Amino acid sequence: MDNSAQLVARLAEIGPLAVAFSGGVDSALVLAAAARALGPGAVLAVTADSASLAAAELADAAAFADRLGVRHLTPETAELDNPDYAANGRNRCYFCKSTVLDRISTVAAEHGLTAVATGANADDARDPFRPGIRAGDEIGVHTPLRDLGMSKADVRAVSRLWSLSTWDKPAMPCLASRVRYGIAITPARLARVERAEVAVRAWLADAGIPTRDLRVRDLGDVGRVELDPHLADRQEIRLALVDVVRAAGFEGGELAAFRSGALNHE
Repeated sequence: MDNSAQLVARLAEIGPLAVAFSGGVDSALVLAAAARALGPGAVLAVTADSASLAAAELADAAAFADRLGVRHLTPETAELDNPDYAANGRNRCYFCKSTVLDRISTVAAEHGLTAVATGANADDARDPFRPGIRAGDEIGVHTPLRDLGMSKADVRAVSRLWSLSTWDKPAMPCLASRVRYGIAITPARLARVERAEVAVRAWLADAGIPTRDLRVRDLGDVGRVELDPHLADRQEIRLALVDVVRAAGFEGGELAAFRSGALNHE
């Protein structure tokens, strides 16, 4: 069987379940496969609603679940109440996933579901900067993409085959991932990052400058805008975006080429 058939078969084996649904390409494919395998009525999409989730991502997740005909719940989560998470060490993701997946498991149980699946893929399992994978394993969630050895490229290929709107969606990790390790995570800091990214995206759109990837990294007082590499050396963009991030609440700004997981390497 090809990847798409294997994935549907794997979800059928698991049976009725809740999907921890971030709205990203991976969990979107798991949700779509579950709906195909089990029928929309046997699947629950659960998106953790917290200060670390951008409002646009929550809206996209809701729209995607609606198109599938899957019920979508958005319970609030309180990872910021955990001092280990708020301290923003390099294991922050572990504490976040522990809180979020525990909450999603509780919501699933309240709706008569004992199984929870995530969108962790085979590439994630090999990434040394993914402590959240361990949290999921400890809680006992299903990881059908990882189990089948499906990489991010495989996920995008099947998503495109199924004409899912997320097939070419850029990675969009949580807002906390934009904050340099060691700088405390607070609601105000996350809101500033989100505000800056929305403003940068709006400025680029108004200027007619497309970019696939965009991040605003919180380095403390400075907001570092990361864009596609061919834009990073353009002086007129740098000058304009420094003003944009200052208006969003940072004391200063800088421009750099986008690098996935850049703060993991600093």
